[in-house]
Amino acid sequence: MDRSIFDRDTLLDLTVNVIPLGILAFFLVVFLVYAPGPFAFDSVFTTVQLAIVFTTFVLLAVLTYYAGKAIAGAEKELGTHAETTTIEPDGAASDDEP
Repeated sequence: MDRSIFDRDTLLDLTVNVIPLGILAFFLVVFLVYAPGPFAFDSVFTTVQLAIVFTTFVLLAVLTYYAGKAIAGAEKELGTHAETTTIEPDGAASDDEP
């Protein structure tokens, strides 16, 4: 069975993007369920509002996926976690752990 692209450490790195995704999803649901609320309904403003929130959600989800692939690829290539590795000026990677 093939290992997943995102291991536990990669998922922890990506939580900085998952939390805003949850917030955007919450507002999408609120805007769709309680559409007009106490205010008058205007189809143009509602469409623009939902388009902005939905587009931001999709772009952040795509960014999160590709960031996860980059983190996992760097960890696989270097054989260590990306946070503990520095790149020396000559281009060689070194491990900062004692």
